[in-house]
Amino acid sequence: MELRIPSLEQLKTVYNSDMKDAFPAAELKPLRAIETMWREGRYRPYCLFDGDDIVGECFLWLGHPGWALLDYLCVSRRARNAGLGAAILAKLRETEPGTVVFGEAEAPEHAPDPAMARRRLGFYARNGLRAAGYDTEVFGIHYKTLYLADRPVEDGALMAEHDFVYRSSFSSEKYAKYVRIPFDPAQAPGEQVAWDQ
Repeated sequence: MELRIPSLEQLKTVYNSDMKDAFPAAELKPLRAIETMWREGRYRPYCLFDGDDIVGECFLWLGHPGWALLDYLCVSRRARNAGLGAAILAKLRETEPGTVVFGEAEAPEHAPDPAMARRRLGFYARNGLRAAGYDTEVFGIHYKTLYLADRPVEDGALMAEHDFVYRSSFSSEKYAKYVRIPFDPAQAPGEQVAWDQ
């Protein structure tokens, strides 16, 4: 198996099948936004290929050199429960050596399915992601912050890079209304809205 960048047609196919199957509509960026960010060099949509078949995806939203937000990670429905999520993360480390990849996983205390949110956090922990010392809220969803790196990363540096990804992509008004980095987990999250508000 190989983790590599798909063609534009392959990206459209996996977006309309795997991505729409795996993520709620409110959490899924519009395809046009992904295509634009990719074209501008701010996005890397990796796919896991088994021969000619795509069996999983791992999309990175790029920040400063050496930093990236793990925007989406999923395995095709037909290939689930075969260890491919772990394989994608392992191959990501090989493909992006030296890059600090940080991500957001829904916080169990505000998730509609707390048990599933705990399982996701457990999956990431088993696969080498560390928990950061701060949470985030984006579009009304409370997230735990995790990161994959070959060394511990100080929260202040991680938070600054995390913040940069959103500030460099959103207007100041949109950022102020929909993004909180850090987020106080003792507060209630705001109203959930679709990603492209």
